[in-house]
Amino acid sequence: QIHLVESGGGAVQPGGSLRLSCVASRISSLTYTMGWYRQAPGKQRELVASITFGGITDYVDSVKGRFTISRYNIGDNTKITVYLQMDSLKPEDTAVYYCKPVELGSWGPGTQVTVSA
Repeated sequence: QIHLVESGGGAVQPGGSLRLSCVASRISSLTYTMGWYRQAPGKQRELVASITFGGITDYVDSVKGRFTISRYNIGDNTKITVYLQMDSLKPEDTAVYYCKPVELGSWGPGTQVTVSA
């Protein structure tokens, strides 16, 4: 059973930055495409950014140019670390952020991001 732990969320003013981290362990393959998702109150969960094993990235239009996803396989090759650098944050970025392999259905607890003045 994959284990997912997200961290790095918090409260920030509009225009600020946050860097989210995710560690995926007990993972059967290091080649999964990893994704960052978010769910705002009253809205469906959406895929915000993804990165393939080979480093190809994709972003939802609303975060292009502001968010950057990256990934690293930890030295013992049993874990994947995924980051989401979020710059020029807007109030509409407020949500709980989750990461997981795009191919799998497991979810971690997420980390709350709140952008407000």
